[in-house]
Amino acid sequence: MKDKKKIDAVEMMRKIRDQVDREIKGMNHSQLKKYLEQNIDSKYKKYLESVKSK
Repeated sequence: MKDKKKIDAVEMMRKIRDQVDREIKGMNHSQLKKYLEQNIDSKYKKYLESVKSK
């Protein structure tokens, strides 16, 4: 039987949160908006476009 790797989802989410926090620290609203538009996955772009039109 093969050893299965354990995945710690909480630790993974904390690492992601900390990385994003470092990248956006000190940004104003327009800079943050631009950052999100450039870095958000393409599957969410349609949602972002619908939110912009409101």
